[in-house]
Amino acid sequence: MSGKTFLFIDGTNLYAGQYELFGPDRYLDFSKFIKQIEDKLRVRFERIYFYASYSPQPKKLTRKDKNYLKNEALFYKSVQKTRSVTFFKGYRLKSSGKEKEVDVKIAVDIVHLAHLGLYNGLYFISEDADFAHALLIAKELRIKVHILALENRIPLRFIYLFPTFVLSLGKRTNLKRLGKQKMSVIRLSESCIKRVKKNPEMHASRAS
Repeated sequence: MSGKTFLFIDGTNLYAGQYELFGPDRYLDFSKFIKQIEDKLRVRFERIYFYASYSPQPKKLTRKDKNYLKNEALFYKSVQKTRSVTFFKGYRLKSSGKEKEVDVKIAVDIVHLAHLGLYNGLYFISEDADFAHALLIAKELRIKVHILALENRIPLRFIYLFPTFVLSLGKRTNLKRLGKQKMSVIRLSESCIKRVKKNPEMHASRAS
């Protein structure tokens, strides 16, 4: 077993959480976000696996749509510029906008790479309880599993199964303890939050 730590991220879920926190005018600078997590937890992520899909673009764009799509593109661009990131891009159904491929790919990668013995430490970002099965398989393979969560996206099921670190970017975060669980609050500096420049009207380019 290799002594390496991998970070797996449900990127669509992370983006939605950070948008709820900051709105259209700010977004997480992903490189600085990761660096602060590594420094706080004294860990280094050998590989970062990031899974996401871009939101469908409406035929008639409102200002709200433009602001959202621009924010989303800037955030994902900052992800792709970060060291050691493997960015998997899923797709959305045109009829419903539902995301496809992403969840299955995350679960398969967690289990497959664990069976190959490529890592022995796993950090995971998502509040989707459907991933619990893949994480429990990794744990059975003697992988040390940890959960990372934004303060507004705490995975209630996971905190009873795995050590969980809640990433707080607020000055007055009030997080109640939820029974017998393994939850710790990690306070990050707002230096990892970036402002969206107002002048360009066009969206940042999307990944191919």
